[in-house]
Amino acid sequence: MISDFHFLRPWLLLLLLLPAALLLLARRSQNMRDRWKVMIAPHLLDNLIVEGTASARVLPPLMTATMLIAAVMSASGPTWKREPPPFVTDAATLVIAVDLSDTMDAIDVTPSRLERAKLKIRDVVNARQGARTAIVAYAGTAHLVVPPTEDAELLATYSEALATRIMPKPGKDTPAALRLSDNLLKTEGTVGTILMLTDGVEASALDAMKSSTNGIVILGVGTAEGGPVKMDDGSFVQNSSGSRLFSKLDIQALQTVGKEASADVATVTDDDADIRWVVQRIRSNFAQKQATSDGHWVDLGWWLVGPLAVAMAFSFRRGWVVKIGVAVLALNMSSPRSSHADGLTDMWFTGDQQGRLAFERGEFERASGLFANPLWKGVAFYRAGKFQEAVDALAAVESPESWYNQGNAFLELGKFEEAVGCYENALKERKDWEDAIANLDIAQQLLKAQKAKQEEQPEQPSEAPDSVQFDEKGKQGKEGTMNVAEQTSEMWMKNIVVSPTDLMARKFSIEAGRLGK
Repeated sequence: MISDFHFLRPWLLLLLLLPAALLLLARRSQNMRDRWKVMIAPHLLDNLIVEGTASARVLPPLMTATMLIAAVMSASGPTWKREPPPFVTDAATLVIAVDLSDTMDAIDVTPSRLERAKLKIRDVVNARQGARTAIVAYAGTAHLVVPPTEDAELLATYSEALATRIMPKPGKDTPAALRLSDNLLKTEGTVGTILMLTDGVEASALDAMKSSTNGIVILGVGTAEGGPVKMDDGSFVQNSSGSRLFSKLDIQALQTVGKEASADVATVTDDDADIRWVVQRIRSNFAQKQATSDGHWVDLGWWLVGPLAVAMAFSFRRGWVVKIGVAVLALNMSSPRSSHADGLTDMWFTGDQQGRLAFERGEFERASGLFANPLWKGVAFYRAGKFQEAVDALAAVESPESWYNQGNAFLELGKFEEAVGCYENALKERKDWEDAIANLDIAQQLLKAQKAKQEEQPEQPSEAPDSVQFDEKGKQGKEGTMNVAEQTSEMWMKNIVVSPTDLMARKFSIEAGRLGK
């Protein structure tokens, strides 16, 4: 927009005095009559001066001044639009808030409202390959299921494990889900969208929806006719009169709330029309929010490089050679270059800029060799699957983000104790970092399981269990006896396998206890 136009480096505009001075000097130098009138008599001067054409006198200085103006304008960094923060893709971050209240077990849509919502989560993730997505579950309380990630398999595993029975408190607290979702997106440092998969929004959530700084999309799950609520044992929930409880989707109420809160509202469909609608709304929200976000401004001065190059081509005509341009080029050619960049690329891009271009193209291993910034270098190593190299690079920076990324790398390496230490260091400086808290909990559980497994390993017997032992006492000719080692119960102990559903149920219960709910 024109109102957003400004210069990133406005102080460089002072260099515009140079082309003005150049034109003034050129004009004085081309006035041959003034230069010689004090030395040659006027009646002789008229016959001695041979002046060139007007174009020959005017065009070279004017072209040179024009090139200088274009160069100064380009170096000043003209801009009118923003760019997303580093390492954020063009796709918006999405938080999926799944309603796990009891009525989501209604079977007015097959196989049930919750099962249909889980299918929609999978479809949305598949439609947004490579985009960061988080999952939040809520009923009477709200809890983080999966922090923002690009791992589709992880999202599929935990979304499939969702069940209404894992929630520690019944009811429906939509404001709590919105607050948790907003905090996740705030931690991400970018604008995003909250997708709510629910069969209703309470009136008390209206203020929370209005105060949210992110886009909100509501996808209603259910039908206006409603259906009975089925329990895990196959029976149906009954109301106070003893008849089956029918839960209905109040579509009109959802639309009213959406209109007042400026949220997009739709209902699930049997095909993928609702998924296409959701993805389009996510893109629209991202574009609108990004336009007014606090992201970095895009330096658009490179647009002037083309016209400047064309002007430089004309400047090499006879008598038009621009010595200033040649001097600048020579200065660039003589400047020291980094060890990881060569040729003309290094003349125009720093190592970090080249690394970012490679990163955005998915060339993570190449990007790791280009980055000079250790934090970005470590992220590139991590994306390339070189986790130990990522730890080594990140170790040069002591910041919450560095500790957090080191913890992630140690988790991939199976070094759970080191991962716990890194997450704890990150939380010392950012105490309410939801991602770090969630990953710390996972690392602690994995460390505990690892230690338990090591303690349960039986000592190796000194002899093979089926070895034959002969009685040598007195060598009385008695037949030797065979001992078969006893198979102790410890040798047959199996690891306790906890399903993701049970793991989330325990985690949510602990979190609800901390909150005193």
